[in-house]
Amino acid sequence: MRKLARFIHPMLAKVRPEPFDDPAWIFETKWDGNRAIAEVGGDRVRFYSRNGLSLLELYPPIVGELRGIRRPMVLDGEVVALNRKGRPEFQLLQNIASHPRATLVYFVFDLLELYGRDVRDLPLIERKRLLRHTLKDGPHVRYCGHVAGAGGSYFERMGREGYEGMMAKRANSIYRDGTRSGDWLKVKHQLSEEMVIGGYTAPKGHRDHFGALLLGRFADGQLHYAGRVGTGFDRDSLADLHARMGPLVRSTSPFDGHVLGQEHITWLAPRLVCNVKFTEWTQDGELRHPVFLGLRFDKAAREVRQ
Repeated sequence: MRKLARFIHPMLAKVRPEPFDDPAWIFETKWDGNRAIAEVGGDRVRFYSRNGLSLLELYPPIVGELRGIRRPMVLDGEVVALNRKGRPEFQLLQNIASHPRATLVYFVFDLLELYGRDVRDLPLIERKRLLRHTLKDGPHVRYCGHVAGAGGSYFERMGREGYEGMMAKRANSIYRDGTRSGDWLKVKHQLSEEMVIGGYTAPKGHRDHFGALLLGRFADGQLHYAGRVGTGFDRDSLADLHARMGPLVRSTSPFDGHVLGQEHITWLAPRLVCNVKFTEWTQDGELRHPVFLGLRFDKAAREVRQ
């Protein structure tokens, strides 16, 4: 994927551990996918990730539908792959070529520009009203709705229906490019984190390519070790990951400090980012029972911080 010279850095959310009710806030589904900005309605469509990588060749069904939008708009949303139950599944999205029956959908939750007018300074609830009035739902591009005020019951409903969690957004907030703002909050049912891959162990038994990935996060400019993940892979993801890690092999550890079993590890330049789910953090700052979900191409390694 090529990186665009000019692109919008999307607004980001902070984490809140508990749901809440507040009439000044709205609540949306937290989609388990990849963030994307779409610029549509002109001579050409631009569709790219949060770090400016073009997505035009990656998601053809979505791009085809975006090309049919005639009104000039700039949209913010998330690309997800829906399983047979209609639920988003991150691993499906990462291996979409192997799952042709999975449905790709771009869920649009914000409007940044309309007919050439910048609307980012309008209150969120007004931007969503304009978006709902302007965007026509299709098989692969859909409006992301919300509920007002009742975050507690909405969070419970998301859990019952198998979603990752919810987004809480202040209804009168403006859109702040590239800012991680307390006006947007993510509340999760399960623990999940982005992690930087700093190495891998040798395969054992019948497994090919590698055994486990060594994970870390940056703090004060240094990569701090956060444990290993050895589950969640299938044959295709093992082969794909091994191929991607090949050019990143280096002779020294990228981690700040000693890692046990260093003599059996292949070290990597810390550039690949993955998503994992886990049960808890240990007292030593490591992941307990992590499971690999997939690579993230919409986030730079240096953004993954403690």
